[in-house]
Amino acid sequence: MADGFLLLHSMKKEELVFGIYPVLEAINSEVNIHKLYIQKGSSHPKLQEIAGMMESTGTSISYVPQEKLNKLTRSNHQGIVAVTSPIDFIALEDLVESTLSKDTVPLFIILDQISDVRNFGAIIRTAECTNVDGIIIQKKGGAPVSGDTVKTSAGAIYKVPICKVDHIKDAIFYLQGSGVRVIAATEKAKQSIFGVDLTGPIALVLGSEGKGVSKSVLGLVDAQSSLPLLGEINSLNVSVACGAFLYEVTRQRSY
Repeated sequence: MADGFLLLHSMKKEELVFGIYPVLEAINSEVNIHKLYIQKGSSHPKLQEIAGMMESTGTSISYVPQEKLNKLTRSNHQGIVAVTSPIDFIALEDLVESTLSKDTVPLFIILDQISDVRNFGAIIRTAECTNVDGIIIQKKGGAPVSGDTVKTSAGAIYKVPICKVDHIKDAIFYLQGSGVRVIAATEKAKQSIFGVDLTGPIALVLGSEGKGVSKSVLGLVDAQSSLPLLGEINSLNVSVACGAFLYEVTRQRSY
C-alpha cells in the first residue's frame, strides 16, 4: 500500500482505516474514530504520536499482536488500524438548544459508564420508541458506538442524537442550568419512580451494569428514584430498567 491513500474496508457499518498516513489523514479530517488497534511492541515514532493524539480524545486504544491486525485487514496495515464510528456525534450545546426550541417536553438520557454494547444498543432502541431527544455519553469508559451497537439498536442509532462529553458532571450542570431536572435511576433510592413527577423537562441518568450510578454523580442530581423489586434478585438489567423508566415517563405525559 502506498502512503497517503485512505483505504476503507466495510465492517458492520463501521469502516476500517489502516496504515500510518491514512490514519493520520482520517484524524486530521476529523473522522469519528472510536477504536485504535496498534501493533504490540512497535517502537515506530509515528505510532506513538498517533496514540498520544488519540488518548486525549478518549478513543479506546488496544495494543495487539501483528496477527490480529493481519486478520482485520489482510493488507499492509503498517502496525495500525482505526475503526471509525458509524454515526456523527452532536455537541451538547446544540442538542440542548435544538431540543428546547421544540414544542415538546424535553427528555434526555445520560449514561454513566455503561460498558455492554448490547445494553447500549437496547437502550437506544427503547429511547427511539419513547421519543427521547438525545443520549449523552462520556468519551471514556463507556460502550463504543460500533457496528454491534447499530445491530442491537435495530438501526435506531441513526434516529436518536448522541452526544459525547468529556465529563458527565459537566453535562449535568449544563442541563440543570438549562431548566432540565436530572433524575438518577438507582435501586438504592427510597422513592419509587411512580411517585416522581416526570411531566416536566428531565434527564434520566442510568449507571453501569456493575456499580450503577456513581456516587459522585448521585451527589449532583435533583432526585433519585427506583423501581419496585418484588422478587429475590435485587437489581434489573440496565436496559430493562431503562425501558420501565421511559414508559413511566410516557404514561405520565400521555394521561
